[in-house]
Amino acid sequence: MRVIAWKTLRVFSDRHRAARAPLRAWYTLTRHAVWKTPADVRKTFNTADFVGTRAVFDIKGNQYRLIAEIDYQRELVFIIWVGNHADYDKVNVRTVQYDPRR
Repeated sequence: MRVIAWKTLRVFSDRHRAARAPLRAWYTLTRHAVWKTPADVRKTFNTADFVGTRAVFDIKGNQYRLIAEIDYQRELVFIIWVGNHADYDKVNVRTVQYDPRR
């Protein structure tokens, strides 16, 4: 899968050092995956939840959450949002928008 964009994860992990290694692991697994359906995603990340075409990933034992839009046909994973679990409780997975400053 092609992940857009590693920079989003890097910026977040610069502010949250504990998330760096788990986000890098997520990125590496995702980049090498071939997903055609949500079931394929669950084979890689069994705790992934789905809301429409968006997937919610637990990072570092659920301390952090990552929301991504997945285009299976184009083999594209677009990172929409990443944050800690408390901040995740404040967003709507269906409507949250990508914020490059985050």
